[in-house]
Amino acid sequence: MKRVFIVHGWDGNPKEPMLYWLKNELEKRDFEVVNLKMPNPAEPKIKTWVDHLKKSVKNPDKNTYFVGHSIGCQAILRYVESLNKKIGGCVLIAPWMHLDEETKKEEGPEVEAIAKPWMETPINFNKVASKISKKTVCIFSDNDPYVPLSNTKLFKKNLNAKIIIEHKKYHFDPYNKIKRLSSALKSLLEISK
Repeated sequence: MKRVFIVHGWDGNPKEPMLYWLKNELEKRDFEVVNLKMPNPAEPKIKTWVDHLKKSVKNPDKNTYFVGHSIGCQAILRYVESLNKKIGGCVLIAPWMHLDEETKKEEGPEVEAIAKPWMETPINFNKVASKISKKTVCIFSDNDPYVPLSNTKLFKKNLNAKIIIEHKKYHFDPYNKIKRLSSALKSLLEISK
């Protein structure tokens, strides 16, 4: 059976409308879907989140897929990097990698301190790419305040990811009333064929 693990973002939860919708749509198509509740989402830590993925996924294989949102995408990449076997593929929604200067000013030093390890601990993208048997798809919004479109180059170059750019979907978050994302569903169905 094909399994999908959905990882929410920083300060997020598995009941966010878009993630919950995606879980239901995949279950209708006979996927086993786990919408993970990540530990301490207000203060995400790399080791804690990667360990939670290890504990939750248990035996990853080529029928195991991941969907991440924001910092959840990084957690997935870091988890995949740690594997000694291949997974099926990933759909990364608004894959967050860095805090811009404006966000640092707005959010303050506490947020910057939480983000720092995520920004400064390198990811071995070659290793990640070698563990993905099918494809990675990255979905960006052209008006995302946290994830610039320049990040598309990073994922295209390092993971040969398929890039999808949505129009005016912000950070694909509940605050901006994003309740469904058909490109994420379609992408997962395509890479899991």
